[in-house]
Amino acid sequence: MRGWAIGLGLTALMATTTACGKKEESHAEADRAAAKAGFVPPSVTSRIDFGSMMARRFRELDRDGNDIITADEMPTTNSRLWELDRNKDGEITESEFFEGMLARFDRMDLNRDGTVTSEEREASRTERPATPTNPVATGANTTAPGNSN
Repeated sequence: MRGWAIGLGLTALMATTTACGKKEESHAEADRAAAKAGFVPPSVTSRIDFGSMMARRFRELDRDGNDIITADEMPTTNSRLWELDRNKDGEITESEFFEGMLARFDRMDLNRDGTVTSEEREASRTERPATPTNPVATGANTTAPGNSN
């Protein structure tokens, strides 16, 4: 009886593994067809999710962990990230990075609903929207009182 149960279990395992393989093949085939047709699935990114992604990105760039991105930590020498260096001291502090990246998000959020769709992202690349009303996005009064950064 025990051998019969083991055999049944192995048969079920093989069937599951085979089904998973077919499912993966089906997904891969669908992905190839979508890529061939030039299909890009729509996406929606919230301001919170964007902030989390940028926090991870900052930690990746700040290899020495001192909360400052220096020239030797930049991915390339002519990186667009240098635009975030507000005081032009050759270093991007954590606050400069986050304020600048959230301002970039706010410029992409064309309808000001706190999310950026793939359509808004694409539109923001080709057209310059009106100035955002968010003070962080405009760079207005972003320095806390008593803070020299």
